[in-house]
Amino acid sequence: MSVSLTEVEQVRREADCLWSSGEVEAALDQMATALSEQIAESHPLLLTVMNGAVIPMGYLLTRLDFPLQVDYVHATRYGKELVGGTLEWIASPRIALENRTVVIVDDIHDEGGTLEALRIWAQEQGAAEVITVTLVTKLHDRKIAPPSDFNALTVPDRYVFGFGMDYKGYLRNMSGIYALREG
Repeated sequence: MSVSLTEVEQVRREADCLWSSGEVEAALDQMATALSEQIAESHPLLLTVMNGAVIPMGYLLTRLDFPLQVDYVHATRYGKELVGGTLEWIASPRIALENRTVVIVDDIHDEGGTLEALRIWAQEQGAAEVITVTLVTKLHDRKIAPPSDFNALTVPDRYVFGFGMDYKGYLRNMSGIYALREG
């Protein structure tokens, strides 16, 4: 899907801010506290789901004050599209998951297909425990998988971007969470 910089700039200018940077950070503080209570003693392996979870993972890591390891997995159903398709595996973690508490950190739980596939995959790799974490959950009735174990915020059933989530490969760097303008 080709996109012009003019289109991207227009989307950025006209976007509706759903959550400010400060609100996102406060929600991450609360989520990190709850997550820490569950995993602090387990020497967990946190897996970033590329590319969307890079920013949420970075912010989350600074809030977890215990020994842990970090790696990544790159699997996507969206690519640069606005609608999810077939799961595409691009890269697997280098660190073994066997007998580990594995925390999968993703940007969004929309329908849940990507996160559920990654959870099952981690179990198949021998993880002792798999915990799923998302920055946002989209509110709608089209879920195909259970919600994440930990979630920071909810968003309406609109296309969202910012704080790691993209619009056609752009705008991940916006400091809050935004939605395409309605209408």
